[in-house]
Amino acid sequence: MIKITRSAVEHLKALVLKHPEDPIVRIQVKDLDVHRLTFNLTLEDKVPPDDDAQAIDGLTVAVAHDSVTRLDGITMDYQEPGGFKFHHAGPQEDFRLDLINLN
Repeated sequence: MIKITRSAVEHLKALVLKHPEDPIVRIQVKDLDVHRLTFNLTLEDKVPPDDDAQAIDGLTVAVAHDSVTRLDGITMDYQEPGGFKFHHAGPQEDFRLDLINLN
């Protein structure tokens, strides 16, 4: 499952507060071409039936069924400036992020 930093969770909570009719954060990975991916974040009114959903510090995060394995090992962070970033911890990387424990 994807890991989400405290900063990202707090920013997502703020977005949900602005759009209470869509309280679910949905994450999906799509291929742009053979070398590039795009990560889609949307706010939804309910969790789609096949999605994998988790509560993270009071926030409901759904991962699209076809993206679950692709997001394993990925950490989503939020920083100003720059916004949301998706990190994959490879063998050479040692970035340190303030993670929230997943329930």
